[in-house]
Amino acid sequence: MSHALILLAHGSRDPRWQAPFAALADTLGQRLTTPLRLAYMELCEPSLEASVAELAEAGITRIDILPLFFAAGRHLREDVPGQVAALERRHPELRLSLLAPVGEHPAFVEALTTIIHERARSS
Repeated sequence: MSHALILLAHGSRDPRWQAPFAALADTLGQRLTTPLRLAYMELCEPSLEASVAELAEAGITRIDILPLFFAAGRHLREDVPGQVAALERRHPELRLSLLAPVGEHPAFVEALTTIIHERARSS
């Protein structure tokens, strides 16, 4: 089974907002062996739908979707699960998994702690 990861951000029409997400995806893509795509829930491209379709066409059969959100608000409780369900109907050959948002992962707290300590030492 081929596996891939989609990083899912909210989306914005502002290219300055999009730039850090593209840089993150590029850096992670160089460090991971798993195929990785960046997708946006709304307002800019590529969409989640387009990214899933591209990976399915490439022969991927399992896709984890990692929301780059701090917490599961309405978008992650309702909108994104609805998108994922529609994608599962459109691509029955795929196994899609919507992961918890990065902000809920214990490693995220550790990363923030490191950043805060580094900033405190440099000031």
